[in-house]
Amino acid sequence: MEPPASDPNPTPSGPTDGQLVTQSLSGNRKAFDELIRRYQRQAVAVSYRLLGNSHDALEVTQDAFLKAFTSLETLQKPEAFGGWLMRIVSNLSLNYRRSRKTRMSVPLAEVLGPQGGEQTDLHGGGSEWMAAAGDPVRGLEGRELGAKLKEALAQLPEKQRLAIVMFTIDEMPQKQVAEALDCSVEAVKWHVFQGRKKLRELLKEHL
Repeated sequence: MEPPASDPNPTPSGPTDGQLVTQSLSGNRKAFDELIRRYQRQAVAVSYRLLGNSHDALEVTQDAFLKAFTSLETLQKPEAFGGWLMRIVSNLSLNYRRSRKTRMSVPLAEVLGPQGGEQTDLHGGGSEWMAAAGDPVRGLEGRELGAKLKEALAQLPEKQRLAIVMFTIDEMPQKQVAEALDCSVEAVKWHVFQGRKKLRELLKEHL
């Protein structure tokens, strides 16, 4: 995919992203409109890669810009606005993707991977996360452990968490995960490996 024409590439006489962020924080709405103009196509492209639907991608992108605007003062490095915005887009897209699924996720064993730590490819599956059909006691235990897993996932570093969610839970190809995280496929494998290792440590009392 060719870089969108609105990628951050201001003319020498134009303001930098950092200057536009500062102006936006000072109440200049036109400055934030310019940031939207620069990044809109790139944001939609990132969301589309994750959702596969242009209507959903546009909706998520609008939400991402709104969240960016309301959270702008939390951005510690104004010049890094682009990367910060794309992380917001990725997170919202993944949340949207999961919310429209009829199943929760995949079995815990697949989330944690083989004990040897070797990366394996997933081929999909319709089983629910920790489902134990026909046994209400086991079903309750499954839901409780599922909640523990969600808590554990939240404690992982961002890229490890996103790599596991995208690759293992959302079953996205490694190459697509790499594009979304702006890293190599090998880095994705490493993030998944390290994330699974950390999850096992966090969940060892429940396994």
